Amino acid sequence: MALLEVRDLRVHFDTDDGVVKAVDGVNFSLDPGQTLGIVGESGSGKSVTNMAIMGLARGGRVSGEVLFEGRDLLKLHTSELRAIRGKKIAMIFQDPLSSLHPFYKVGDQIAEMILAHEKVSKKQARDRSIELLRLVGIPRPERRVDDYPHQFSGGMRQRAMIAMALALDPAVLIADEPTTALDVTVQAQVLDLIERLQEEFGTAIVMITHDLGVVADIADDVLVMYAGKPVEVADRRTAYYGPHMPYTWGLLQSLPSSGAEHTGERLLPIKGLPPSLIHLPRGCSFNPRCPYVFERCTRDEPELLPADPNQPEHLSACHLSLEDKQRIWQQDVVATR
Repeated sequence: MALLEVRDLRVHFDTDDGVVKAVDGVNFSLDPGQTLGIVGESGSGKSVTNMAIMGLARGGRVSGEVLFEGRDLLKLHTSELRAIRGKKIAMIFQDPLSSLHPFYKVGDQIAEMILAHEKVSKKQARDRSIELLRLVGIPRPERRVDDYPHQFSGGMRQRAMIAMALALDPAVLIADEPTTALDVTVQAQVLDLIERLQEEFGTAIVMITHDLGVVADIADDVLVMYAGKPVEVADRRTAYYGPHMPYTWGLLQSLPSSGAEHTGERLLPIKGLPPSLIHLPRGCSFNPRCPYVFERCTRDEPELLPADPNQPEHLSACHLSLEDKQRIWQQDVVATR
């Protein structure tokens, strides 16, 4: 049995303009110690998927199943879910400055998490906070534990958020764009830290990002989302060296190649904008932006299915034939990188 299994998850929001289908049929499973990268542009449904898992999709109509250790989190009472949230499933939010309370010391906020779930003294919670700050690489944690968030740099605040998330040794850690606001050097340090802590504690990780490069070294599997739906699911190697979905090709072509800063090479952004989640285009939702669109793409919505019988775990939602996918990948994508 998987540690966390999501089945046909849907999150719809009713608005005056219509129903926003923010998440519309997501499936994945996560085993202990595994890392799943969920990748897509802003508005693709990545964060809402994981907010729903945490029971934080306020105002949305949530359906499907979210099985954690065999229990459906969507059917739990608020008090039961509160006992799991933070203790067994923790989350690192995208912006630590807005997630940390500006009027409370960093150490007190970490200690509050510990005191909310465990029967320990305030001194024990403080000592644990210092230990966690040391674990995530905060220098002089005995002193910095009494600092306020504004006294931390951006990278240190993110480390503090990681310390808070790991305070209770959760089984699952959800990291929502944890490096977006950081410079490249600090970004690499934070990713190395998450990877090292995973090896030490055996935590399962869901890494949410718009950048395929972020999960290039740490993900075991990659789930690509577009317009609220999964459009490709593959192991990391297949996702980078043999993807089948034109949207995934576009995400890869948007990454700078090594040495691009010296050669002046320009990035190749995906043309157009993501569609409205209220009025999706007919057929494949990516068809208005896809350079390989043909008549069937504008008529029939593709199913998420294996295209190659030799790779039954590699799923993609695309009407192109396997031969066309392999040919285009080699001639139009690999040859241009």
